[in-house]
Amino acid sequence: MEKKSIGLVETQYYTIHDELKLKSGQSLKDVTIAYETYGELNKEKNNAILVCHALSGDAHAAGWHEGDKKPGWWEILIGPGKALDTNKYFVIASNVLGGCSGTTGPASINPETGKEYGLNFPFITISDMVHAEKKLIDSLGIKQLLCVIGGSMGGMQVLQWAVDYPDFVKKIIAIATTARTSPQQIAFNEVARQSIVKDPNWNNGNYYDSKAPEAGLSVARMIAHITYLSEESMYEKFGRDLQDKNELSYNFDSDPDFQVESYLHHQGATFVKRFDANSYLYVTKAIDYFDLSYKGSLIDGLKNIKAKTQLISIDSDWLYPTEQINDILTALQANNVEVNFSEIKSTKGHDAFFIESGQLNYIVSQFLSENVVEDLMEKDIATIQSDASLKDAATIMLKDDSTHIPVLEGDKLVGIITSWDLSKSIAINCDSLKQVMTKDVLYCKSSDSIADVAFKMKEHNISCLPVINDDFKVEGLISTDQISHLVSNL
Repeated sequence: MEKKSIGLVETQYYTIHDELKLKSGQSLKDVTIAYETYGELNKEKNNAILVCHALSGDAHAAGWHEGDKKPGWWEILIGPGKALDTNKYFVIASNVLGGCSGTTGPASINPETGKEYGLNFPFITISDMVHAEKKLIDSLGIKQLLCVIGGSMGGMQVLQWAVDYPDFVKKIIAIATTARTSPQQIAFNEVARQSIVKDPNWNNGNYYDSKAPEAGLSVARMIAHITYLSEESMYEKFGRDLQDKNELSYNFDSDPDFQVESYLHHQGATFVKRFDANSYLYVTKAIDYFDLSYKGSLIDGLKNIKAKTQLISIDSDWLYPTEQINDILTALQANNVEVNFSEIKSTKGHDAFFIESGQLNYIVSQFLSENVVEDLMEKDIATIQSDASLKDAATIMLKDDSTHIPVLEGDKLVGIITSWDLSKSIAINCDSLKQVMTKDVLYCKSSDSIADVAFKMKEHNISCLPVINDDFKVEGLISTDQISHLVSNL
């Protein structure tokens, strides 16, 4: 399939009217969440994938806003024919709590004062971000996410989702991340924060009616950006080449000598136009607080995770090195979680998860395509006892808008009655359910692969199968409508 952009998109907004309680013991009122969606939510609402962004990201993960010069930050992964295929999946991306791109944060208006929160904004954690995201997902009527995916701080949210809401998430993909922020990572964040608070324009966070601490925020971004690159990538991109000159200047003026200096200055100058300095303080602090271990044990800290997991590291990433992903892998394996691990080969450093389109699309699409019946089956279904009447069956079908009803004796499957069977009963003037129901019924297990079940349906020309457990008790139904968007030529 040709890979395409999803085209023009718009940011939407959801307000949490209930009080949002935070880990700190504080709370926030009337929290607004900025989000975007791509693709369509199916009738069963079981094809939703949540995308979580990194430190400086936002809700605009894919497509184009009117007048944009570049698409969303994960355009390489989201869209028709890509790993997060919007022909198959309903993709959701939101700006985190504490951010500055539409979601409530320090730059937002405090409803109690009518002024920006500034440092009156409460401290937040990664868990608070996830809790707010959960409110958004609930508002969309989604009962379970097919997958949560993200890199860097987004990967932290992914893991937090699996810990905090183990039954709500079927699959997770955590990329270039950690389960507990290391001292080195905290150190880089603290230096960045100090560059902001030492800016004379910071004014203890009260700068919204005056000049912002642009110099401090710019330096903070420059520091962070160095950690996103690898030494090899900096040599590839810049080497020791000079910037618009043929010889060294031998001075400290604002005109940089080297191309790498000019690049960092540009990154800093661009960043201050779109990011709030106070948000940078709060979000980096949330990253520093992140620690999923329990009493020092990752095995105990991750014991609640049930989601099938894909872990991805980058071999040249020294900010979140492969060793930290391996710690997560070891803990999940100790907890008998189904987990895969892949390492992206790249010279691009931490930022490779924004760049390495081919490897990332392959790994993610392979992982998402490994679907089993449990991922898609409908669980809340009607059943009928074998001694019921055909009128009872017709009433259930009309009420539930269903065409297939498993027939039970006690709690065991003995057959299935379909809308076609009801039509047949009229034609042969029969009022016995047992006489027209299918007794030699085909079925499947929740652990069967979607591909195998799709083949069985096609081979026998049927559109629905009951899902049973080892005791022959019905767990749900799987239909061609539910899986046709995942399997071609069904």
